Amino acid sequence: MLKIAALCLSALIVVTAGVGWWFYEHLNGNINSVSLDGKGGAETADAFGRTPINILVMGSDGRTNAADCSLGGGCGRTGVQTGSNADVEMVVHIAADRSNATVMSIPRDTMTQVPACTDKATGRSTPGYYGQINSALQYGPACQVATVHQLTGIPIDHFVKMDFSGVVKMSDAVGGVPVCVSDDVYDTYSHLKLSKGTHTLKGVAALEFVRSRHGFGDGSDLGRTVSQHIFLSAMIRKFKSAGTLTDPSAVYGLADAATKALTVDDGLGSVKKLVSLAAQVNKVPTQRMTFTTMQTAPDPNNTERVVVGPGARTLFATIAHDQSLTTGDGEKSAAASATAKPTPTATASAVPASRITVTVENGTAVTGRAAAVATALTDQGFGSGTTTANAPSPAATTTLTYGTGQKAEAQTVADALGLPASQLRQGSGTGLTLVIGRDWTSGTSYPGGASASSSPDGSSGDQGGDSQGGGSSSAPADTEAAVSNAHAQTALTKTCAKVSPYKTVSLNGVSMTPSQAYAAARDKPDSDR
Repeated sequence: MLKIAALCLSALIVVTAGVGWWFYEHLNGNINSVSLDGKGGAETADAFGRTPINILVMGSDGRTNAADCSLGGGCGRTGVQTGSNADVEMVVHIAADRSNATVMSIPRDTMTQVPACTDKATGRSTPGYYGQINSALQYGPACQVATVHQLTGIPIDHFVKMDFSGVVKMSDAVGGVPVCVSDDVYDTYSHLKLSKGTHTLKGVAALEFVRSRHGFGDGSDLGRTVSQHIFLSAMIRKFKSAGTLTDPSAVYGLADAATKALTVDDGLGSVKKLVSLAAQVNKVPTQRMTFTTMQTAPDPNNTERVVVGPGARTLFATIAHDQSLTTGDGEKSAAASATAKPTPTATASAVPASRITVTVENGTAVTGRAAAVATALTDQGFGSGTTTANAPSPAATTTLTYGTGQKAEAQTVADALGLPASQLRQGSGTGLTLVIGRDWTSGTSYPGGASASSSPDGSSGDQGGDSQGGGSSSAPADTEAAVSNAHAQTALTKTCAKVSPYKTVSLNGVSMTPSQAYAAARDKPDSDR
């Protein structure tokens, strides 16, 4: 959606140059903008003075007006509601040299630490809590940005938020989006109903497709992120191949829809700023845009939720360090060659962070070192039982000691902090003890490590491996490991959304598969009819 909006706005200035200032002002008046208040951190320029661009694209589930109530449902008893969740979250990374881009989805069911936030528009505030990542939007878009930045360590420069009616407007404006489904599908929750094959979806049908979580994959939000990537890739291919930008009336419709559909940060809060962004986005070749989904693991405390999984920190690091996930020609990408390859540490025995507690000891002369690192660990989802202490004696070197059978837990901690394997030790006791030595006197990522973690205050780190921009001196992340189990594909990939083979839907009180529901609901018209 972001690329489409940006492209049409860029062309709009050329097409309408002679129409008049009133039109430009009309579009400016459509835009709703909100301040980020510095919550997303800051990029670092590369050796040539160029900086990457990272944008958090959010799809809101809010029913804050009659139109969204009608489209989203659920307002029959409560009426128009206040507040919303970010049910779609995609970090869009545009490389410093504009040669490539990565779009990483974060499943809405991810559990993480939400920082202290106050929404200036509503006054609603929180001192911070551990909860579902999409709930941060209830405290304003800047809070959602801060939460994603804190989780990933990726600086977020801008955000774009779209609600239900925005998706409808944009899909109508582009004349529909061609998508393919692997089998007959009827998601009785999102109301998507399509026969096997390719369909061009507009308006409400497009919304039903991108909202469907019970129709595809395993019926969870993970399957939905993949189908959303299929939808967006198809939209990008259509937009760039259809010659839309040569049709003034089409350009007007797109620009008007885009500016009405979006809420953005102040950095994008005018047509001029959006056009400037469009010029940068348009430089990225379609074949070098990679779509991925953050790797997850089951939440040990809730079967309906997930936590950051093996490989995710490496994926975060590729984005934070401005590394491409495709080759120069885009035809053979790391995504294509590595999807089935596990990372060396992403084994079946890997332990989720939420199950791990660490005793962090300060072996330096710097006050507060243990607390800073312990807070960074809990902010990344490690167990609340993580504690701090002073080391028995000063330590020259940082070490992580683990008990018998706890090597996998130690590796998870090491991955989160960028700690090399050479710093790990097996001890004779139980539990994990991290002693901070004089080789690590500041920051929350080990100097020279590949961790993408952020500081406890939500800002990017201040030393060695904490550098997050395109000019980072940190060791490059393993791009094959970054896309392992991340459902990676480029925008040129044409594939069908895989209909769920499981009984993920219910019709007339009977559980069944989406294909069985399609057959049982012959009297209900298909979504594209």
